[in-house]
Amino acid sequence: MGVKQLFDLTGQVALVTGGSRGLGLQMAEALGEMGARLAITARKADELAGAKAHLEGLGYEVETIVCDQSKFDQVPGLVDQVLARFGTIDILVNNAGATWGEKAEDYPDAAWHKVMDLNVSALFFLSREIGKRVMIPKGRGNIIVTASVAGLKGTPPGMNTIAYNTSKAAAVHFARTLASEWGHYGIRVNAICPGFFPSKMAGGLIEKFGQALIDRTPLRRIGGEEDLKGLVVFLASDASRHITGQAIAVDGGASLI
Repeated sequence: MGVKQLFDLTGQVALVTGGSRGLGLQMAEALGEMGARLAITARKADELAGAKAHLEGLGYEVETIVCDQSKFDQVPGLVDQVLARFGTIDILVNNAGATWGEKAEDYPDAAWHKVMDLNVSALFFLSREIGKRVMIPKGRGNIIVTASVAGLKGTPPGMNTIAYNTSKAAAVHFARTLASEWGHYGIRVNAICPGFFPSKMAGGLIEKFGQALIDRTPLRRIGGEEDLKGLVVFLASDASRHITGQAIAVDGGASLI
């Protein structure tokens, strides 16, 4: 098989959670460009409608599903809707996430649960649902988790994101553990660990620490609108068919320091 064929996703179905904006939309664009049929989900119908128009304008086939994954009873229905449209799910990009900033000693219980529910519990429940209903029965599948470099090391003083960091460390180990458990089913599981990218979630921290973040990054830049595309296609495709259980940082080298 030629290299171009290894990266080809023509006809495969990719579900991207949190796919209406930011990193999720960037990854959906990349998967669609390589031929995948797209299902994207998010909480807000208006943002999904905008993303759908954008992706269809690029020529991609798109289904949108409004879903709040922190309401765990909505997860089976989400899978039902994707299967009703496309009949299968080949690639799951677990990208939906939340954060909350507060000093650890003052961190609200509700904020802790909000972050953990979406970043850890919903990640597991959706992967389990698709695994047992779709990927395990057909003997193949590909799960990609959006973790974070914040799950690989601590963050500088003043960022105060203990729940987020903890949840993303859990996401990394979730990918490693599920890769070990489900490898014999032909299912691969890997984690992408972005550094700072312009997004609604990271916007406040970038505004507060912007130049300091750049100064402590070897490549002297933060992430851009194209910087996750190559990796998500690589991990979703046969180009990485012998790679599973890995966590790959995309942070300009910041986690090296």
